[in-house]
Amino acid sequence: MNNHPFAGQPANGAGPEGTQYCYRHPGTPAYVRCQRCGRPICPACQIPAAVGVQCPECVQQANRTAPAARSILGAPISRGHLPLLTIGALVLCVIGYVAQLATGGANSGTVTQHLVFAPIMAREEPWRLITSAFLHGSPLHLLFNGYALWVVGSFVERLLGRWRFAALFLLSAIGGNVAVLVWARIVNTWGSWLQGTLGASGAVFGLFATTLILSRRLGGNMSGILSVIAINLVFSFTVPNVSWQGHIGGLLLGGALAALFVYTPRLKRFRYSVAGVVGAVVLCAGLVIGLTASLY
Repeated sequence: MNNHPFAGQPANGAGPEGTQYCYRHPGTPAYVRCQRCGRPICPACQIPAAVGVQCPECVQQANRTAPAARSILGAPISRGHLPLLTIGALVLCVIGYVAQLATGGANSGTVTQHLVFAPIMAREEPWRLITSAFLHGSPLHLLFNGYALWVVGSFVERLLGRWRFAALFLLSAIGGNVAVLVWARIVNTWGSWLQGTLGASGAVFGLFATTLILSRRLGGNMSGILSVIAINLVFSFTVPNVSWQGHIGGLLLGGALAALFVYTPRLKRFRYSVAGVVGAVVLCAGLVIGLTASLY
């Protein structure tokens, strides 16, 4: 026989002389009821609400059925708001550079030779259009691109969401390398076809363009990002061994995709965004095939 003074009290009702007991803790007196379900709850189970208190089960049910929080452009906002893809891209850049150093050096090692982009390899080894974005030529090169990626990437990823950010980042990198290929076809010398390019700059310039478009869309001050783009373009054309073609290509393709992501009607945004990404892939693939046709 159990001699506990509260033994046998109903889980959802009153005890002797009308005493209310918590439906979750039958032995604990309850002095209030949940505002949603009306069941009595003890102080340990009370969760403050806009009006009164609620029980844990009702709060959990409300959280499951509540619409997910979204940015102004429809991107879901997760708890903590960590820009996971931006962090992932930074980690891949660091891993890529360490692998370059470990296999013979940043400019001539095994990893660099197999993953760097050169126009002559665009059709035969198309993965180089992407892998070259995660390689860098020096610690300063990595530091500059990594810092720029963190600053603008975090902002863009939170507003656009992960899949659009990933598409924009990768296609800006590809667009930068395709621009290098276009220039090689225009110049049409062996030096231009064999010139290797590497670095996340094309993708970063695409994010610069996206930041500008987002700032305009949100009514923010655009002078800061305009200054950043202008200064970096000046460096692109004046500093030796900088691929201005890759910067321009990333800027143009990234800006075009960003405009599509940002300005399409809300109800058609997903459909148009997917169509834009597919169209950009087809465009880049067509340029690679067409511009390298005479080489094969």
